[in-house]
Amino acid sequence: MKKVLLFSRILAGLVFVFSGFVKAIDPAGSAIKFEEYFIAFHFDFLVFAAMPLAIILSTAEFMIGLNLIAGLRMKITAWLLLIFMSYFTILTFILALTNPVSDCGCFGDAVKLTNWQTFWKNIVLLGPTLVIFLNRKRYPPFAKPTAEWVLSGMNLAMAFLLSVYCLRHQPLMDFRPYVAGTSIPDKMTIPEGSPMDQYETILVYQKKGIKQEFTESNFPWQDTTWKWVETRQKLISKGYEPPIHDFSITDPSGDDITQQVLDESGYTFLIIAPFLEEANKKGLERMNNIALRASELGFPVYCLTSSTNDQIRKFKESFQPAFVVCTTDETTLKTIIRANPGLLLLQKGTILAKWNFRDAPLPGLLQVNMLSVIIGDQQQSTEIFRIALLTMAVVLVYSLFILLLPSARLLQADGQSH
Repeated sequence: MKKVLLFSRILAGLVFVFSGFVKAIDPAGSAIKFEEYFIAFHFDFLVFAAMPLAIILSTAEFMIGLNLIAGLRMKITAWLLLIFMSYFTILTFILALTNPVSDCGCFGDAVKLTNWQTFWKNIVLLGPTLVIFLNRKRYPPFAKPTAEWVLSGMNLAMAFLLSVYCLRHQPLMDFRPYVAGTSIPDKMTIPEGSPMDQYETILVYQKKGIKQEFTESNFPWQDTTWKWVETRQKLISKGYEPPIHDFSITDPSGDDITQQVLDESGYTFLIIAPFLEEANKKGLERMNNIALRASELGFPVYCLTSSTNDQIRKFKESFQPAFVVCTTDETTLKTIIRANPGLLLLQKGTILAKWNFRDAPLPGLLQVNMLSVIIGDQQQSTEIFRIALLTMAVVLVYSLFILLLPSARLLQADGQSH
């Protein structure tokens, strides 16, 4: 029994830590998923709460996972685990039946699961959850309640601060198709021989007021009493879809300049502002200064937005931008970078670097050869990433250390009970 208890606690803990972590490093992505669900279920009035809920969910999952691994406050943690799993199992079953959004978002962009896959994952995880809950009183305390509450608070604070940092900058790990180093044209290409979408033609005929569907092989072409109503296509199997399939840029004249931008042999700056009317004002000023310096160096600068023509007109009148404002799909912009505004540096369609406006290079640092700027930025990002990994390593060691004593006490308790 002791092995089952230990396995259940570690399995559930690892799943919750992973789920909480991939959400914590991309809170904006989690908020987008919340918005999709709210809109799908006609709860549009709750969209404003998407970001707070995203941070709360990732923080709670991360804390519960670490508490399980470390064996902290097991009675309360077991209750939280049961509440979480009960609620989300029911919710994912409803989502699997209705399928309002194809990707559940439970593991962020790191692992894509369908709603049915998520539901069965929760069913499997319910087993360890029930084992933990039913045996929650068998886990001996690691230390005095005050000490355990402090450690639990550390787990919560670490997840919360991680979410805030990634929200103000960029995700520490980027699982999206627009990661730095990506060639956009390559990611838009469909490899030769890839499977294509397969469709079946459905013919709808009507007879005596009753409609019936037929295929091309059995429709009643010789029976004149059947009257044709409509023909439609039904998707039988989904073919290959390139990682990037909806990237396009339309200039102020309405012309598609996507290929022109991707073919540019020199450096090109793309300012990403999903909604100009909601963009950070100081961020836009910084982007404008960068655009002025880039123009001096001969680098084209485009601002990509999904704002309406009227909103773009008002923005131009009030801001007098030094860059060309073009339009792109809203979802694409939010996928490219989690910032409003953000900045991309391209060369021949390859993303050399991307920044949240807070981290964008100062205009005075821009030069004809941007390589040194990119290297310096990557070194800084690497240092931040190392610090994050070091923090995670410390937490893991601390969790594994704490794990040993409760396990030993549990074994001892089992021996005494016999």
